Amino acid sequence: MIVLDTHAFVWWAAKSSKLSAVARRSVDASARRGIPAISLWEIAMLAERRRLVLDRDVQDWLSDALALDGVELLPLTTDIAVRSTRLGRGAPADPADQIIVATALVHGAPLVTRDERIRGFGGVTTLW
Repeated sequence: MIVLDTHAFVWWAAKSSKLSAVARRSVDASARRGIPAISLWEIAMLAERRRLVLDRDVQDWLSDALALDGVELLPLTTDIAVRSTRLGRGAPADPADQIIVATALVHGAPLVTRDERIRGFGGVTTLW
């Protein structure tokens, strides 16, 4: 499994050139693409605030993106919630990012992210 940060999921699903070549190859090569549940909230919130423009209604976009081959919605579990609070020094300050990092850690999977703060944290394996 590979876990996708919110922006990586949007760019992969939309076939955007913003996704790096390494990230695209890694995601495409993985049979299981994990999407943290918090990413759905982030996408909906960004669309509502018009900070993310989608080609269709956000509800339809999310349904279609989650139906793509190999995509798995990863729920916010007790383990993930607790792990997100115990990431330690240097962890991302944003709570959504903490949950995304904890999701990757609990699932023992690399995280596809362009976020330099997450990549610099070092507490999780990242790909970009």
